[in-house]
Amino acid sequence: MAEDLSIIKGNKEEQYASLLPQIKALITGEPDQVANLANIAAALKEQFGWLWTGFYLVKENELVLGPFQGPVACTRIRKGRGVCGASWEQAATLIVPDVEKFPGHIACSSLSRSEIVIPLIRNGEVFGVLDVDSVELNGFDETDKKFLEEIVSWIE
Repeated sequence: MAEDLSIIKGNKEEQYASLLPQIKALITGEPDQVANLANIAAALKEQFGWLWTGFYLVKENELVLGPFQGPVACTRIRKGRGVCGASWEQAATLIVPDVEKFPGHIACSSLSRSEIVIPLIRNGEVFGVLDVDSVELNGFDETDKKFLEEIVSWIE
């Protein structure tokens, strides 16, 4: 299915190139973080058809589920636990080609096969993560990392 979408919508870089200005326009001038996160999650899910796209926000030393698109998700994640918790702890983007091989992976959906998690950083502190799951193995690469990191850099 992802191949069919790429034929219709162009290659991955072209898809990001067309999507980034749209996301920028959606969030520019909108001060409400929840509204912006919701629109970013929706725009990414709509463009790429990923299984799950959404945000977790740091609250009282846990990641708490924020705006997302996709199936029901885990509500709270501890620091260092699963891919999201590891990304938070390391303050680094993690690309996981096969979630079954990631130690301590939290399976919110059995359909998830690969994952990318990008930390949201403000003033040197992680305040949340963007989490994206794919039904395909090796669903994410350096192109996704580059563009998703750019998108999260816009989040205030």
